[in-house]
Amino acid sequence: MIVHLIDGTYELFRHFYGLRRAKSGKAVRFGAVAGVLNTVLQMIADGATHVGVATDHVIESFRNALWDGYKTGEGVEPALLAQFVPLEEAMRAMGVVVWAMVDLEADDALASAAAIASRDPRVQKICIWTPDKDLSQCVQADRIVQVDRKSGAIRDAAGVRSKFGVDPEVIPDYLALVGDAADGYPGIRGIGAKGAQSLISRYGQIEDFPPEVLGEHRTLALLFKKLATLRTDSPLYQSVDELQWRGATAEFEAVCERLAIPDVCVRAKKTAHAALQR
Repeated sequence: MIVHLIDGTYELFRHFYGLRRAKSGKAVRFGAVAGVLNTVLQMIADGATHVGVATDHVIESFRNALWDGYKTGEGVEPALLAQFVPLEEAMRAMGVVVWAMVDLEADDALASAAAIASRDPRVQKICIWTPDKDLSQCVQADRIVQVDRKSGAIRDAAGVRSKFGVDPEVIPDYLALVGDAADGYPGIRGIGAKGAQSLISRYGQIEDFPPEVLGEHRTLALLFKKLATLRTDSPLYQSVDELQWRGATAEFEAVCERLAIPDVCVRAKKTAHAALQR
């Protein structure tokens, strides 16, 4: 059994700006929603059976109280923000499990979902579909891998080491030192990628650094590590059986009509029929 965990926030952004770049045909208000739904249906058509999608229902989390500069929804276009709730509703109606996060982030949901799935011996592989650097900390050997849909790269533990120069489990330490512009924290002044790799290779986790290495910046580094560390303890589900796709619900057609994306409903029916034949 392979479990597929999808970053719905990333996918929604990807499709929203992809449609804008294409600039072809009449603009569809919920075109990005349709794009994400079609992406998931294509995965199912290609053989995916167990799927979960995580979204940032609110683009803030407990981390905003820890660091004033942490990312918020400020600057996100209203037309894009307006598609989050419809995406969540449509995905559920399509029969796909959705974790719409409020106090935690979509990345925390993906990390927690992967941790739960990893405890089931029936699960051979867990694919986390997102390019976000944070999720590299969840990679375990070649059983939990990170898939970058845009580049097509599949990163196992060796892939993480090749890209960042450190093991997956110390990615939070690495990000704490070098910073993460996407999440809004700058890292430690004067420490770049090579410096972070060298320090982690020599001393391990930030907590094990000799006090003089970071000096007065130690407290800040530990704060950034807390920001970078994903939660894996959210009780999102109990059994991977809950993630098995069994087709769209009876409400899906009405949802597609309301969003003016009837083609997606037709495709879902065809996908379910094909899946039953496998």
